[in-house]
Amino acid sequence: MVASLAPHRDLCTDCGISRTADPKRCGRACQFIKPQYTQLEQRFHGRSRDPQRSDELFFGVFADMLRARLVKPLSGAQWTGMTTRIGERLLETNTVDAVLTMRADPQDRWRPQPVLVTAAADMAECRGMRMGYAPLLSLLEPAVQQGHRRLAVIGIPCQVYALRALQQEWGLEQLYVIGTPCSDNTTTEHFHQFLALLSDQPETIEYLEFRADYHVELRFNSGEIREIPFLKLPISQLPADFFPLTCQSCVDYTNVLADITVGYMGGDGQQWLLVRNQRGKALMELLGAELAITTPSSAGKRQAPVRGFLKNVERAAGGLPVRGTPNWLRPLVAWLMPKIGPRGLEFARARVEMKAIETVLHLRRQQPRRMRYMIPPHIWDLVKPYGLQAQRGERNDLE
Repeated sequence: MVASLAPHRDLCTDCGISRTADPKRCGRACQFIKPQYTQLEQRFHGRSRDPQRSDELFFGVFADMLRARLVKPLSGAQWTGMTTRIGERLLETNTVDAVLTMRADPQDRWRPQPVLVTAAADMAECRGMRMGYAPLLSLLEPAVQQGHRRLAVIGIPCQVYALRALQQEWGLEQLYVIGTPCSDNTTTEHFHQFLALLSDQPETIEYLEFRADYHVELRFNSGEIREIPFLKLPISQLPADFFPLTCQSCVDYTNVLADITVGYMGGDGQQWLLVRNQRGKALMELLGAELAITTPSSAGKRQAPVRGFLKNVERAAGGLPVRGTPNWLRPLVAWLMPKIGPRGLEFARARVEMKAIETVLHLRRQQPRRMRYMIPPHIWDLVKPYGLQAQRGERNDLE
């Protein structure tokens, strides 16, 4: 059972560890204290990132990278329902006893609520996107106490990092980890403010997705579908604390410790699969002929947009990035970006570099003493082409 309140933690996304019987585990589990990505990649993937495979600098260790979709999309899913279907197949084949994931809070469709699913049919309740913090890992102890020793966990990076850091302490016989990319979470309350800026009837919005073609897609309960270019989003009207420092300093956009990452960023209109190890391969194989697979595409050049993002973050002075494009020019730029901007894998590389830039600049401004512990070496490699280098005391591995 999830506790009603979590102990206060600085730089916390409430992954759920602080709500367990031993809240002090946070000191060993939290990616915002002293992350050990290289060691954990070696432990769970069998190796660390290969410098000869350039995309591993951006996306982490992977055995295979694919663009994919379900041949028969699941109704109500965010994309085609691949993550949900993997959970269903794990339960249908008795590969696991339970799947730990999120569903919608009964009182708020956008608020995530942790759930332990033991019947494949119940995975349907977990379809779709949620926005907000949810203590997913608080259900690990109850799951083990109920006798579930073979588990699958579907989570975002901060949850997966804590899970991996403590995995050997749970006494599990088997664990499959399905990760989704994440970079900018916020509270559910803040998200409702965002929806209210997008529509005068936000309660009628049933679906929202940030797409790789530089548009946000909205679906309404009336059947209406609306697409809004990124450049036309009301970012300037959001409060400065809309995204907390945790998300602005997250170094793991692509969920590098999952067995398989399922997302959209490099999918170019479909889903993007990063199969990281043999367990990830087994998860993909559970779908068999249900899965249509193609090779990821890559187009455009990311350097100019990333440099523009760097300047915007610097000008924002600790708040949200500001937009430098004049209002009269935005419609043209919004039209051009899907055609000449970075697409497919180049779009994914750009987003990872942007997140690395955010990490360095926001920590340097707000928590400089934490930088030497919170920033892994590969982040400095990502930002170096854009003129960002570690200053004295900011990099622990070189001192």
